[in-house]
Amino acid sequence: MCAISCDDRIEEKLAERLAAGGYAGINGVAAWMGWPVSATYAEREAQYLSEEISTLDEILAEFEGNPQKSLVLDTTGSVIYAGNHLLHRLRKLMTVVYLAASDAEQQLLIERYLSDPKPVLWRGAFQAKSGESSQDTVARCYPHLIASRRQSYAALAHATLPVAALRELPHTAAAFLGLLLEEFRLHKVGGSR
Repeated sequence: MCAISCDDRIEEKLAERLAAGGYAGINGVAAWMGWPVSATYAEREAQYLSEEISTLDEILAEFEGNPQKSLVLDTTGSVIYAGNHLLHRLRKLMTVVYLAASDAEQQLLIERYLSDPKPVLWRGAFQAKSGESSQDTVARCYPHLIASRRQSYAALAHATLPVAALRELPHTAAAFLGLLLEEFRLHKVGGSR
């Protein structure tokens, strides 16, 4: 079984731009993108999304060329912005699983973003109020961003699993697949690969 991280491939595609600013790694991607209030954010958000679309298209083409291959694809949270054509291909070729965070887990994600930012495509959801700090804007707007994405994630997914259920599992592919098969059995859902 092969595992591919879209984050890693996007970072590779951005490597030259990152290196020009002295950035590297996923944290470097976040630093390169900057906060949504920075002057370069909108342009870099668009560049990131363009590379994400290109990455997903390439991975799906590789998979279409070798349909017997077993693949675990770790997409980004912004995969839902890749466009309907790519998302339809993704859903047709693979079993898509949405790992749903509880409200408490969302709060943890906000805290992690503030202390250790990762790349986030805000797509206009970051709306600062007059006199509000960027941290306060994140704390206020991040739950709205996630809530607006939830519907799209659920529509794309063949199955939704709560993140909490994963904590109770052994960290093996077999345990995850067992949980997924149980979810399909309970909800009589069929999936592809």
